[in-house]
Amino acid sequence: MDIFKLIYEHDLRLDTLRDRHTDRSTPETQQSIEDFFKPDPTYSKFYLTGTRIHEEKFGLNMLKKSDEIIHSVETALGDRVYHTAVSRYSKLSDFVNDEKIGSAIIITDRATDNLNTGELDIDDNSNVGHRKEKLAEVLLKGDMVLYKEKAKNGYDLHLFSKENIYKDLFFPLQNLVSDEFRFFSVNGKRINSERKFYFETWTLARPPHGAEEVFPETVL
Repeated sequence: MDIFKLIYEHDLRLDTLRDRHTDRSTPETQQSIEDFFKPDPTYSKFYLTGTRIHEEKFGLNMLKKSDEIIHSVETALGDRVYHTAVSRYSKLSDFVNDEKIGSAIIITDRATDNLNTGELDIDDNSNVGHRKEKLAEVLLKGDMVLYKEKAKNGYDLHLFSKENIYKDLFFPLQNLVSDEFRFFSVNGKRINSERKFYFETWTLARPPHGAEEVFPETVL
């Protein structure tokens, strides 16, 4: 049996991705007033992962329906183009199959040939947190960023978006639910330990608060 988890976090402040203002030439009082009246942009992030429970294999690509999951995500994203540092893809599945773990992709519906994700890529010694400034730049333009991240036995996908696209993702993924494919929607703000992250290995019958199983009849 396969366990698929869509781990989401909403209303995260984009400002926390950017370096704090350190220009002391501008009076701090003026800065605080200006900041107070500025809109406070937010973003969402979605982590897609899974477990082949009886074999204890961890990673999105360990699941039998991994190709169908990626196709469902592509359906949710709509008509967009996928840019890496050196390549351009028309299908999300091509990026996932061709690029190495740690690669980032900018997902855009803008007509442009000047997107470079080289500064977004990560390696085994870094993580998404090391790319905050560049990530904020991309999200503020309305584009999305997706990472192919290392999992215990393969890879997971990590998607960042200025818009909350949870509903767009939810329904295509819900269509995959079956007796052998169980789908859990997980509030990442409540999963604050590795033990809770891998709850399916020890408490699948009673998942922790914040993890809700999705059934074919589940409605939002």
